[in-house]
Amino acid sequence: MRPASCGITPEGWPTIGITALTALVFACLGWPVPAVLALALCWFAFHFFRDPERVVPTAPGLAVSPADGLTGDERTCISIFMNVFSVHVNRSPVTGVVEQIRYWPGKFVNAAYDKAATDNERCGYLLRGEDGAAWTMVQIAGLIARRIVCRVSEGDALERGQRYGMIRFGSRVDLYLPEGYVPSVNIGEQVFAGQSTLATRN
Repeated sequence: MRPASCGITPEGWPTIGITALTALVFACLGWPVPAVLALALCWFAFHFFRDPERVVPTAPGLAVSPADGLTGDERTCISIFMNVFSVHVNRSPVTGVVEQIRYWPGKFVNAAYDKAATDNERCGYLLRGEDGAAWTMVQIAGLIARRIVCRVSEGDALERGQRYGMIRFGSRVDLYLPEGYVPSVNIGEQVFAGQSTLATRN
């Protein structure tokens, strides 16, 4: 499993480097407006690809949010909608083993639409928790997102709150709860990956 760097997710460094170099070149050429625009893009890249440390709850029988964002419909599936200002690094909701990973190529319609769960590019993970419960996490690319990043392989063990991937530039993560767990969030609530409790065992 490829570890993440501290503070900035590894996938962000190429974008940060290119925008920073572009700003420097424009500045050396004496072009202030393009230099400032490139610098602004560099700042945005730093902001988008940030990967802060989180305080992961340790109480038994709960699952944390796999993503930053606003919760959607409260059903057996809890959807978390990320915008361009959210942290886009995704984290494991529980401690367990990745039993299966499946990738589907697809479209890039608005992630808020129901059909995004079946039509969009997405990557699904089957995670077997310590209590034997089966958790399904699905990264769904959105209207702007064009790359889903998977950092784990089948058979990898994950700790609750551990990073397993990310999605670039706006997206959604669906978490399907196993039997015996109930949502502990409300529709429209802001949640934070690896820190906010999303579901508890009843």
